[in-house]
Amino acid sequence: MAGKILVSTAYLPPVEYFSIISQADEVLIEKEENYLKQTYRNRCYILSASGPQLLSVPVYLGSLHKTPVKDIRIDYSKRWQQVHIRAMTASYNSSPWFEYYFENIEKIISRNHEFLLDLNMELIESVLAILKIKKTISYTANFEPVGDMENDFRYKITTKKESHFAVKEYLQVFNQDKSFIPGLSIIDLVFNMGPDAVDYL
Repeated sequence: MAGKILVSTAYLPPVEYFSIISQADEVLIEKEENYLKQTYRNRCYILSASGPQLLSVPVYLGSLHKTPVKDIRIDYSKRWQQVHIRAMTASYNSSPWFEYYFENIEKIISRNHEFLLDLNMELIESVLAILKIKKTISYTANFEPVGDMENDFRYKITTKKESHFAVKEYLQVFNQDKSFIPGLSIIDLVFNMGPDAVDYL
């Protein structure tokens, strides 16, 4: 998939998101679209002892609800940072690579970014560094109409329908005796597989 790709912003998105980025020459992140609720733009799934767990970053939505994603502010009246950090620790502190990578992710989550876009970008860049993937990433300057770009993944990587992306299975904490659970945040792969995580993209 050489060439330029277009993706949405995303909060610790699934393995599929990084697999697509790893194959591209250039990555454009959409910042001009109207924000879409209940998508990976502000949520991810981790694997807890009781199964997949949703982590969602609360955001302020304008009165008209048609707010460009670049203007979406994070709502700190809810203690979401502590909830996410506790949940990740409970889920992954026994995973082989948790202690190597969590501290930096925790620092980014704890930083009180004003805008969702900035939080997501810093986390994506941190994960790419862990994976040792170097890519040119920039934001769109204006909204690209759907269908104008061949490699447009903004609305294909979604929580709303099952993905056709085939994740290469790896050993998951809490899941050694059960079938593999796809669709989880990239941190599930990173904390479990460490430096080998890039081989599973």
